Amino acid sequence: MLETRIRDHFVNSMQKYFVTGGAGFIGSAFIRLLLAEIPGCQIINFDALTYAGNPDNLAGIDPARHQLIQGDIADRQAVRAALDEGTDAIVNFAAESHVDRSILSADEFIKTNVLGTQVLLDCAREGNVRRFMQISTDEVMGSLPDDESAFFSEESPFQPNSPYAASKAAAEHLVRAAHHTFGLDTVITRSGNNYGPRQFPEKFLPLMLANALNDEQIPVYGDGLNVRDWIFVDDHCRAILQVMKKGRAGAAYNIGARNERRNIDVAKSVLDLLGKPHSLIRFVKDRPGHDRRYAIDPSLVESELGWRPRESWESGLTGTIEWYTSNPTWVDRVRSGAYREYYARQYGTEVGAA
Repeated sequence: MLETRIRDHFVNSMQKYFVTGGAGFIGSAFIRLLLAEIPGCQIINFDALTYAGNPDNLAGIDPARHQLIQGDIADRQAVRAALDEGTDAIVNFAAESHVDRSILSADEFIKTNVLGTQVLLDCAREGNVRRFMQISTDEVMGSLPDDESAFFSEESPFQPNSPYAASKAAAEHLVRAAHHTFGLDTVITRSGNNYGPRQFPEKFLPLMLANALNDEQIPVYGDGLNVRDWIFVDDHCRAILQVMKKGRAGAAYNIGARNERRNIDVAKSVLDLLGKPHSLIRFVKDRPGHDRRYAIDPSLVESELGWRPRESWESGLTGTIEWYTSNPTWVDRVRSGAYREYYARQYGTEVGAA
């Protein structure tokens, strides 16, 4: 009981948050949750506003409590200038996060995910920040066998199989080192595939949605039997908030909704809900080093922190589709410009091509 009271006092007195990557998909969802759950809080949102950072994701957010600052987390001077004195927590969502892009070039992944994380850790220590939250991925643990009894736990060894995953694994090691060497209060979270409103359409599910809504072909890698563990973005953010409030310093928590799906089945589910034919599916050459299966054991975050997902796969997917069909302007804007060039290079056709 004493430990619980200490933790509750800790989070109740936290009012100033420095959220990096807060214009992105998960970061913006977390900011909305913070503002709703902690009425007195103030948020500095530090985002480089690259292709996946979208100010439209922040529409309607109270400007009196949220300030967006454009900046690179690898730029030490910029981070120092933006980090307010008395900041209670840094929550690091900022990352280059798309595996395919890391295969094309790993340079930006090393700069942002590794160097950027170290810069934030240094600035956290210099600024006496009370807690540092690193948002990571299940991909640091590699690929699981098809055996359905195998799951990623917090003790699973790191076996990253892509430049992206390797850069996130390196970032986790730096966070761990900051805790053990300098005593910085750090916590790490790892999740599987997120889905929900406002996700940039290079990712699998929003790409399928955007294409299917326009009766365009849906590219599916290889045989489509790769398995991913899906979680609705708001459920993930609620878990992050719970870890920030009550997680043990120096600990890592795996966050999952116990929702494994094969890629081909996800594609068919989307098409069925949209009333579109399965003939829109187009199998494309598999990417190098494509991990076969991810599956998370979330027992620790469930038992220790009392978190459970609120959305089922069916309710979350239905809500996601409703959002995309109700926001065609948002979809059209993010599918323009640089994204069109990337799509043509990656899948051998242009957005909008039959």
